[in-house]
Amino acid sequence: MKRNAMQKKWSSHALRLARGAVSSALIAAFAIGAPALAAKEKVEKPDLKFGFIKLTDMVPLAIAYEKGYFEDEGLFVTLEAQANWKVLLDRVISGELDGAHMLAGQPIASTIGYGTKAHVITAFSMDLNGNATTVSNAVMAALNKKLPKQADGKPVHPIKAEYLKAVIDDYKKAGKTFKMGMVFPVSTHNYELRYWLASGGIHPGYYAPLKGDTGGQINADVLISVTPPPQMPSTMESGTIDGYSVGEPWNQQAVFKGIGAPIITDYEIEKNNPEKVFGVSKDWADKNPVTHKAVVKALIRAGYWLDAENNKNRQEAARIISKSHYVGADYKVIANSMTGTFEYEKGDVRQVPDFNVFFRYHATYPYYSDAVWYLTQMRRWGQIPEYKPDAWYMEMAKQVYRPDIYAKAAKELIAEGKMKASDFPDFDKETGFKPPKKEFIDGVVYDGTKPNAYIDSMKIGLKGKETVK
Repeated sequence: MKRNAMQKKWSSHALRLARGAVSSALIAAFAIGAPALAAKEKVEKPDLKFGFIKLTDMVPLAIAYEKGYFEDEGLFVTLEAQANWKVLLDRVISGELDGAHMLAGQPIASTIGYGTKAHVITAFSMDLNGNATTVSNAVMAALNKKLPKQADGKPVHPIKAEYLKAVIDDYKKAGKTFKMGMVFPVSTHNYELRYWLASGGIHPGYYAPLKGDTGGQINADVLISVTPPPQMPSTMESGTIDGYSVGEPWNQQAVFKGIGAPIITDYEIEKNNPEKVFGVSKDWADKNPVTHKAVVKALIRAGYWLDAENNKNRQEAARIISKSHYVGADYKVIANSMTGTFEYEKGDVRQVPDFNVFFRYHATYPYYSDAVWYLTQMRRWGQIPEYKPDAWYMEMAKQVYRPDIYAKAAKELIAEGKMKASDFPDFDKETGFKPPKKEFIDGVVYDGTKPNAYIDSMKIGLKGKETVK
């Protein structure tokens, strides 16, 4: 059943009454001679409000809503766009929102006390990949003089950060500062951008929270600052920043507006990296365990629909979220990346079928190793200012990521015949840690069970017991 999101927010009570009447009639009709059915657990809180930011990867929430997956679980959901990531997090913590589309780093950072201190958890990973780094036309013109080219004259991809370093060095010689935007200090975009820059010998700067410095620009070759996602293109067009790292559709928007060019996707920096999660406060989860499980069930089905049959539903999904109450960007801009292609410079369209992944590769499973990777990057750049033993990383990951809740939701879907066991990891054998990962642009191998060894293997960044001076 499809309805306008604004209407549904506002008619859920009447709908619930109607559905209740139908359910009662069906129960009465089948009561005589029908085998007893297992009673479905009653959700503690049927009326829910979830927040999101206007990005393509909020789409699992939109699909769970539009396709009736929330309603199938007895949930009547309002989806509400939020002004920025801080407001979104604060409203989840305060209880104004029951949960939200979150940066994967937000529940982790909150729980360890970086920024707002609160215990936030996730039992559902919303997607893999989906981000890119874009530069202005002026920077792209300077880069094009330095980049190796294919036979057709287009740049060789992936573009290594060492070529941007040459441009930044030219800026320094001219007495200019190179500035870039990202969406939030604990965002994947921040860590991916920093990872890519450092792989090319560019220092992205340190944080020093014990000294009250949360700008992240100490010893930086590039000044990285926060810009809300929808404002990225206009901020770059005005000349305030020279480039940015953000999720879609705001990289493709720069191409369509003719103001800049994406130079690297996060898929090229780290193949199949975790991106957003669905976050709730631990207090909310403890009070509403059946409701939480029901939400995860609906979101799992949405993720499955989005990746079903080689992305056959992506055009429909792009049309849905192009509406103003969701992402509010032109359908063509959203579809440019969401349907399996990505446009770098104008006319340079390349196949990137995994630019957005919502279910395959067990994308929805909340792996501990994903949480540990974020913690290693927080430590690398000083957001975790002091050395922590490996056991600490493991403990923090297990406090925040909740595969146990995910497994309960998945098993119910299997029992109900809505999903197959083969759609999920083998829950009896799953450890929560992916095998060592090799697909990083610098070739460094990540083993989530050895966080300090991984941190120490990096050429740029804090190591061992180092602190920011």
